[in-house]
Amino acid sequence: MSEKKKIVSIEDRIPKLKQARKKKANRRLIFYLSIFFVLIFIIVYLQSPLSNIHRLEVEGNEFLPKETIIQSSGLTTSDNMWRIDKDEAIKRIEENEEVEKVSISRGFPATVTIKVTELGRVGYLQQDNSYRALLTNGSISEKKWDQPNSDAPTLYGFSDDKYLKELAEELGQLPASITGLISEIHYKPTEDNQFVIQLFMNDGREVQGTIRTFATNMEAYPSIAAQLDPDVDGVLHMGVGTYFEPAEKEKEDSEQEEGQ
Repeated sequence: MSEKKKIVSIEDRIPKLKQARKKKANRRLIFYLSIFFVLIFIIVYLQSPLSNIHRLEVEGNEFLPKETIIQSSGLTTSDNMWRIDKDEAIKRIEENEEVEKVSISRGFPATVTIKVTELGRVGYLQQDNSYRALLTNGSISEKKWDQPNSDAPTLYGFSDDKYLKELAEELGQLPASITGLISEIHYKPTEDNQFVIQLFMNDGREVQGTIRTFATNMEAYPSIAAQLDPDVDGVLHMGVGTYFEPAEKEKEDSEQEEGQ
């Protein structure tokens, strides 16, 4: 005999169907209520002081003080971090002559970070009784100093923007380990060569070079200077060729020129 199939009556199935539909309806209700309360929380959060900027951070600045950058941005801790106009703040910060590029980002829980890329100072130009910074793009800062800082060499005798811009480009290519060895750079053009410069190094050496090949030639300075006798004064020529001229030889050549 074949097994008889168990037949479930409709009366038995209806309660189970009702229960399944009720669970589905409850899950849907919970889902919609969750969305509703999340939206309410977001609205309350955005309208409350909790969404205000709690901390302003500055990264990448070396020359400009943090306070100057924040003040330039116009951002304060009373601003809603989600309503700030980042483009406008960036535009205001970039009005600082030493700033090349700016980006602003938001972070958890209520931090706004300003990241700046500065134009480096490659020298301090003497003008009248004060000093102004020569920047890597060849421009000269409006800000003045009574005394030059030690982070870049002091420049003397430069009056033509053309040669200043070329020198700024060359200095910008040098690593800080090299520029840190240079104390002063004097512009000493001749009739035959308008690019001649005279350098005084922090180790006491005097160097004569040319603006056009300045960066390439100066990279070799540490190794060349290490081979020279520290007790012998003279001029290290680093132009078309590289050679050391002792002070006595230089004096003899000068006396011969005067005697002719």
